Amino acid sequence: MKNEFYALNATNLQGKVMEMENYKSQVVLLVNTATKCGFAPQLVGLEKLYEKYKDSGFVVLGFPCNQFGNQEPGDEASIAESCSINYGVTFPIFAKVEVNGPGTHPVFQYLKRELRGIWGEKIKWNFTKFLIDRNGKPVKRFSPFTDPAKIESYIKKLL
Repeated sequence: MKNEFYALNATNLQGKVMEMENYKSQVVLLVNTATKCGFAPQLVGLEKLYEKYKDSGFVVLGFPCNQFGNQEPGDEASIAESCSINYGVTFPIFAKVEVNGPGTHPVFQYLKRELRGIWGEKIKWNFTKFLIDRNGKPVKRFSPFTDPAKIESYIKKLL
């Protein structure tokens, strides 16, 4: 049976549909992001993790979301520019998605079902992080308050 995570896809900032299967055999840290959020400096820490471990089979996937305090109001071009210029992001960023409610993107429907948080299947705020192992199994959910550096030990165990 095909792994459910690898059966999903999402559109990147350039408008291309990307299959999650492209990340097969990699450790994935999937994050709902927002460039105007107080947690946005975490993008720098996420980039550091990506740079350090990308050659070992690790990838960060950013999913911008505007559902919390209107903190990602821009279009794809402005999101790409802000991530690159302000935070030096080189890891893949996807088109804006919803992570809660009836319009929840299928990737987040799956992750929230597999890894419930203190709010059940809801995501509380931007920069909720989901760690997925090399087999596409979600293994750990981190709150928006979790600094990316504190996730490094979990990543290293999975690599």
